[in-house]
Parts: sequence; structure tokens; C-alpha cells
Amino acid sequence: MNRFNSTVSVDEYLADSNVLFYLSDAVTQLLEHKEEYTQFGVIRYFAEYFSSVKNSNHVLFREYNYIRATPHNRASFIRVFWRCYRQIGKSGDLLSMLEYRSLLQLLCPDFPVEMVQSAARIVLMDDAIDCLMSFSDFLYAFQLQFYYQEFLDSVLMIYQDLLAGKSPNTVIVPTSTSIEQLPSVAAEESDKERQQQDGVEPSTLAQCIDALCDRFKHSHPSRSCMREILEETDKVCYYSFLMSLAKHETINQTIGVLPNKAELLIDPEMDQELDKLIAQISVSPSSNSSGSAVGGLKEMQRRASPRRNIHHRRKMEVESDGSTEETDSSEN
Repeated sequence: MNRFNSTVSVDEYLADSNVLFYLSDAVTQLLEHKEEYTQFGVIRYFAEYFSSVKNSNHVLFREYNYIRATPHNRASFIRVFWRCYRQIGKSGDLLSMLEYRSLLQLLCPDFPVEMVQSAARIVLMDDAIDCLMSFSDFLYAFQLQFYYQEFLDSVLMIYQDLLAGKSPNTVIVPTSTSIEQLPSVAAEESDKERQQQDGVEPSTLAQCIDALCDRFKHSHPSRSCMREILEETDKVCYYSFLMSLAKHETINQTIGVLPNKAELLIDPEMDQELDKLIAQISVSPSSNSSGSAVGGLKEMQRRASPRRNIHHRRKMEVESDGSTEETDSSEN
């Protein structure tokens, strides 16, 4: 939203931009770490905090409730995940759901496994979620699931009602306040056989989704994109619908943090830093090479996050010094 648009009220702008949320968090962080931050000065602290929000570096190592609190935070975390682990996709490695969970928890220690499982089900079409997945497939599915979580949970409820044989007139369109009433994991497993059927009528699902969009308070994918996908098939299953959404370029452009799939693994700046690091290790095979590698990793992290939060600088330095050890321990 343009803050200079005279037709937008002050209250509407503050609500849509989440300025008050970030101001409250900045004050809370300042009070909780007062002794550490006063040496930098309060004005500099707030300048650094909001610069990090603007540059999408503010979500590193924060709690899950924070990184999902606003659309900007969600988009920023998706971007951080991509930038941190892009090399995995470039090397062609296939990872399991648990391995992706470990990578996510290096960035957000309390990141829930349920979110990772939901993203894996999109990639694997709800088959065995212990299968291996490519980085690009998981990333786009994770982006859809994480950014539009509340909406997708509501669509799942509608889909399950339609599978149960309820007519469109009796299907209850959930609101953002009814999402907590989602079925348990056990109930999802009991419904799995029914979800393996041919699916539901696309026109019926489209009608229910359209009604959901009219009432939904959170972000949701473009109606035209969803309608386009549903019009391409005679029957639609929930996870095939989500996979089509995850691959849709318009959805990706709307969120606005990931490049298209052809350019996903291209990052010349990061490649140059990696080449420098490899060159340092090759030239210095002695005991000093480890120190050079650590120095290179530090420099690479500085380039990736040029404006880090004051209140995370010390923590991030520790993280970069021990990044290899943490990755190894996360796989155990």
C-alpha cells in the first residue's frame, strides 16, 4: 500500500503495513536486552531494527510466532531459507522431510514439524512423506503452504466436506476464526483412503472457494489462478490442486520473493563468494585453512545479510562460526 495515497486513512495504512506490530516488537526487544543495546544508543537501535525489517533480515533466529505474524515476515523467511540453502539445490541433493525440518530449525529453532509435513505432502501428493525431494520442489511447496497456511487449512476443510458427500449448499465455509477446529492428525489418516479417490467436482470446489475468498481475512491466492487450475480438469484432488498452485508463476510473483524456477539457483554474488572460499581452501591446505574457511564463511554471511539486527549480531557470529557443526548435529 502506498503511504502517500491520500485516499487511504491513517488507521487503514497502519493496519495493512503492520507498523504498530514492528514498533511493539522493537520496544519489547529493547526492554528485554536493555543493557546490551544502550551502548549503541536508542536511535541507532531503532534505525537498525527497521532497516533489518525493510531488508528482510529481521526473521533470522526468531521464534515461530514472530516469523509467521505478518505477510512480510513470512515472505522474508521464505527468502532467507532460499538464500541460505540454495547451494543444496544447485548440487542436486535430494533430502527427506526430516532433513528439511532440520534446516528450517537452524533458522527458527521452534519451527513446527507439522508445517514441514504439510509442504512435503504437496510435493509427494500425500504419499509416503519419508521420500526424498528436490530443493526446488520443496521450496515452492513450502512457500505456498507457509504463506497461505490459514487459507489452505480452510480449503482442506471444504474439500473433506465435499468428499463426505455434502452438497455445496450444506458445506460450511470456514472463516479465519474457525481454523483451529481442523481435524486431528488421526482424523486425517482415517480420511486418507477417501482422499485417494478421483477427487471432487472442480466447479463445486471453485464455488465454495469463491465464497471463502469473499469472507476470508487473511491472504489468499489469486482467484483467477485458482479458477484457471480448476477449469483444466474433470476431477480434482486436494494435493494435486495445491501442487498446481505451488508451480503457478503468478502465485510466485504475487508473493514476490523467489525468482522463477529457471533462475532459482542463479546467484552470481553468492557464487563469487563460494569460489573465493574454495580458492582459499585450495591454496592453504595446511592447518591454517580452517581459519581461512571460517573467515570466508563469515564474510559470505555478511554479504548475504548486509544490515543485520543489532540484537542478533552476536548470535549470528556464533552461528556462522559453528555452521558446519550445527548442520552435522541436526542430522543425528
